[in-house]
Amino acid sequence: MNEQWLVGVDLGGTTIKMAFINFYGEIVEKWEIPTDKTGKNITTDIAKAIDTKLELLGFPKSKLSGIGMGAPGPVNLDEGLIYETVNLGWKNYPLRDHLEMETGLPAVIDNDANLAALGEMWKGAGDGSKDIICVTLGTGVGGGLISNGEVIHGVNGAGGEIGHITVVPDGGAPCNCGKTGCIETIASATGIVRIAKERLKGSEQKTYLHTILEEKGEITSKDVFEAVHKGDEVAEGIIEFVTANLGLMLANVANGLNPERIVIGGGVSKAGDILISRVEKYFKQFAFPRVRDAATITTATLGNDAGVIGGAWLAKTKLNK
Repeated sequence: MNEQWLVGVDLGGTTIKMAFINFYGEIVEKWEIPTDKTGKNITTDIAKAIDTKLELLGFPKSKLSGIGMGAPGPVNLDEGLIYETVNLGWKNYPLRDHLEMETGLPAVIDNDANLAALGEMWKGAGDGSKDIICVTLGTGVGGGLISNGEVIHGVNGAGGEIGHITVVPDGGAPCNCGKTGCIETIASATGIVRIAKERLKGSEQKTYLHTILEEKGEITSKDVFEAVHKGDEVAEGIIEFVTANLGLMLANVANGLNPERIVIGGGVSKAGDILISRVEKYFKQFAFPRVRDAATITTATLGNDAGVIGGAWLAKTKLNK
């Protein structure tokens, strides 16, 4: 039997990442296509892209064993339904059925952050552990919780939404989810920038961050971390505040799960040790001692490939039973 491939698909707001992956989790071929923002042609686009790529590589459709796809928002894994994806106007959208119909391949669907967590568990920073908290610090804060090798979905698909754990119960900033004070309003790239601008307004000191804001008219979360390296006191205060809240949130989640690994990914995680060492300090302060001693905090290693690799893992384990 010739080796078959799995298809991993990661649906993002601007691009759809796609990959052919073998059963060992190695990427054979990866590429991306633009996301149709109306949401109407997404499955057709994916089907066409798969056919075109197969043709290019000179393989028949039978080379592919199935598709695992991640999409933003809460998902019903059993039915392959997307409950709601705000940006694409989907509500109770039968994504799996559409995908199977268009591609002629068996498919399985999950939330994108869950797939990233599965990818890291299989081939990345999870390093073979079966109990993992994955947190993605990007424009928002995504999460994937894996207990005993299985993603926690909960009763209506919202398991693992750790970005919406409240860390500021009173007077917190409004979040896109409709609540206030979520960790997403603090530890996301957007949150870090918001806090930086607030603090710069209220600060008399002229620091490195002030200069950047005056020169560029804008600052990024990367600028804030860079300013810490330069000994900027305002930036120092911002990152302490962010990591204290993140450490607290992760400690509380860990107390409920007792994980072996806590994997931090997303754009903000590129700050590396300056972020991890501080989160670790607060995590140790707030976690139950036995939980604290069992958990290692590390940065994600797969970057943008985590989602497609997680998709392949999902297809491998859910479709090939």
